[in-house]
Amino acid sequence: MVSAVRISTISFAGSGEGSSTEEKIDGNRRAALHLVERAALDKPDIVCLPETFTGLGLETKEWFRSAETVPGPTTEALGDIAERHAMYVVSPIVEKRGGKTFNSAVLIDRTGKVVGSYHKMHPTIYEMEAGITPGTEPTVFETDFGPVGFVICFDLNFRDVGEDLKGRGAKLVFFPSMYPGGLQLSIWAHDLGFFMASAFTGDGSSIVDPLGRVLVKSSAYMPVISRVVNLDFELLHIDYNNEKWDELRNKYGPGIEIDVATPEAIFTLYSNRKDVTVKDIIREFKLETLDDYFARANAMRQKAL
Repeated sequence: MVSAVRISTISFAGSGEGSSTEEKIDGNRRAALHLVERAALDKPDIVCLPETFTGLGLETKEWFRSAETVPGPTTEALGDIAERHAMYVVSPIVEKRGGKTFNSAVLIDRTGKVVGSYHKMHPTIYEMEAGITPGTEPTVFETDFGPVGFVICFDLNFRDVGEDLKGRGAKLVFFPSMYPGGLQLSIWAHDLGFFMASAFTGDGSSIVDPLGRVLVKSSAYMPVISRVVNLDFELLHIDYNNEKWDELRNKYGPGIEIDVATPEAIFTLYSNRKDVTVKDIIREFKLETLDDYFARANAMRQKAL
């Protein structure tokens, strides 16, 4: 069942406004809200801002002082925009909760309400020395278009976070960050089988498909990027499955999409139909997902040994 979602991410390095800590935080918030309003012109389903965007441009001690509660001034302001444009917003901030301080990604829904927070599991040494508490587990939130996960900056260096997100069913993972990620985004998307969308504090935010292909990248001319993606997909190997491609096309025609990565010998199967999911098609034609194929090959290897 087609699950088309328009993703928008924002590149933002801070406003550079103000002299006091409070003025700098307020200036960042105002500038970021303006960019979210600009992103709303594309009518996205979900928009993501960069890591701890209210504290950008501040020294470490000032940055730590940008911490606020949830709900708080930033999530309430973004909630108003989210409700007005009926879109989800990812608000990465320094969050105070229960006597601790976290580097968080807060998900706000289409009605402006907070769905929940993901706490960065792997803060940098600098962050922990400043007082940031590490999160304890990956987080996947259900939205009206599918399961969404989060990875914040330094998290991208720890594969177990991504593997856990995959295990929890994430089809789309947001990466708010202070470094671009680059090749790592493509590797994670390809190896773990989900879309990745980064919101970086410089030029080069990107949206990457499950084959590891960069679909769009931000620039100084275009700090807000958007793409429509279909989250009703599965990854499969070419072996055995490609013998059924003609049957699939004969029955479903443009109702399906087969996107092949030839060098890697894998493909993404999408359902573009409203009445049939990609899992339905896999069952109907007795196709084998990539994970199931590798598991079968390993089981046969053990038997052969």
